Amino acid sequence: MKRILAAVVLMLAFHPALSEDVTLSKPEGNVILSVEGAISHTNSGDNQMLFDRAMLEQLGMHVLETVTPWNDGVQRYEGPLMRDLLAAVGAKGQEVVVTALNDYSAPVPISDYYTDDVILAIKENGSYMRVRDKGPLFIVYPFDSNPQLNNELTYSRAVWQVKSILVR
Repeated sequence: MKRILAAVVLMLAFHPALSEDVTLSKPEGNVILSVEGAISHTNSGDNQMLFDRAMLEQLGMHVLETVTPWNDGVQRYEGPLMRDLLAAVGAKGQEVVVTALNDYSAPVPISDYYTDDVILAIKENGSYMRVRDKGPLFIVYPFDSNPQLNNELTYSRAVWQVKSILVR
């Protein structure tokens, strides 16, 4: 019994998903997101975690139906929870800086992603988001379920056309 227990402990200690310096699979499709900074899991020689759409979908797709200040009526968004993305990269910071394709950037306390079910939307109303429609990625807060989120600060953190995230 002691040998079995020792073997299990050794397997867990050296299991790649549990290691501090994990190198994860590389994207096979077009890279649509890079995450860098205070992270412990990477898949790039540049100490980054690069994601294609399929990799983001593998984090688990969640549905959020909400009204945003930028659309008429309730929209249906699908994508991974931001806290799941941060867990996947082994984020070790207090804040992220989210940057869009046009270089707009917004600092966001990581606590935002644990207080509310904020998603990194990949789909809107069942279709993959295109750049011309706020895609390929859009950080969406649950504005309808938490009215306290309806303010200019939160709106500034709901970045669309997301290209990168810096964890610090």
